[in-house]
Amino acid sequence: MISMNDFKAEPETLRLAELAAMERVLRSGWYVLGKELQAFELAWARTCGAGHAVGVGNGMDAIEIGLRALDIGPGDEVITTPMTAFATVLAIIRAGATPVLADIDPRTALLDPVSVERCVGSKTRAVLLVHLYGQLQQMEKWTALCERHGIALLEDCAQAHLAQWNGVTAGCFGSFGAYSFYPTKNLGALGDGGALISNDEVLAQRTAVLRNYGQSVRYHHPVPGLNSRLDELQAALLMTRLEWLEEFTERRRQIARVYHLNIVNPAVQLLSVPDQARSHVYHLFVILSKERDRLGQYLDKNGVQTFVHYPVPVHRQLPSKDISRDPAGLAYAERHATQCISIPCHPQMNDADVAKIIDLINAFK
Repeated sequence: MISMNDFKAEPETLRLAELAAMERVLRSGWYVLGKELQAFELAWARTCGAGHAVGVGNGMDAIEIGLRALDIGPGDEVITTPMTAFATVLAIIRAGATPVLADIDPRTALLDPVSVERCVGSKTRAVLLVHLYGQLQQMEKWTALCERHGIALLEDCAQAHLAQWNGVTAGCFGSFGAYSFYPTKNLGALGDGGALISNDEVLAQRTAVLRNYGQSVRYHHPVPGLNSRLDELQAALLMTRLEWLEEFTERRRQIARVYHLNIVNPAVQLLSVPDQARSHVYHLFVILSKERDRLGQYLDKNGVQTFVHYPVPVHRQLPSKDISRDPAGLAYAERHATQCISIPCHPQMNDADVAKIIDLINAFK
């Protein structure tokens, strides 16, 4: 079976380095908010070209804490996409703000600026972009839109590690970028983890306070916060895996290029080729088919694992049934959710795996 991810096939050199990192933490006797986290925060900020990185418990917490740090909460609206993990919208709700859903561009499945314009109102405080599947697009348009309306641009970078637009890395365009280090992400821990990056020193300082109960110094809590800290063990493991991220990302891009060149079945539609070579890191390679379920069953029967991200858009989830949305509707998101299917695109795949998947898809009828 060609799996969506294959951690067991990762290089033995990486595995040995991870074991050494784990032993280093165990022998240090310090497991939370220590030197390993400080080192990783500095390294991740430098990798992203950001002034600051703050490690937190997971990607959803990174969004919530970022919103709280910006004082976005009750009475405020945040526009985002229905085509995302529910955690994106849940973070807005947990911060006390009101999510408003705009439609997607069918060519990319990313948030559509025209739809967002229809959603902007007097209560809008921010647009939360989701760099879905690992892609950046039209970032000049997004910064201009937010500047024109006097609202914050925020970035959900959970799937976009190392993605760049005109040389600027995901998370550095707006007030903050929120990253997830869930194990399946392009840079993943061996458990939950996340980080917020920002070029705003005051925002970063507020974030560091909020993640630790709202504690400024020991036993002093000027604001109510959360318990959301990236622990020493995960920080050490992420530091080790960071050394492989560029190589693994380039392999994802290589596989994606081969897919784009060779998948030619008219029954299958590919999303658009990225406008810039480094703007997509292919956390997921998603194709579309009106016969999505049958295609998935066919691939599984022939030894290829698939997954659907995300079959139920946010506005169809029970807690979101009354959520505000584009008055023109969310037709493209609805259609995408019924047709999208993810195929394997990970760095442990060999060329024979890629060729088999292409042949199978092209033979599908």
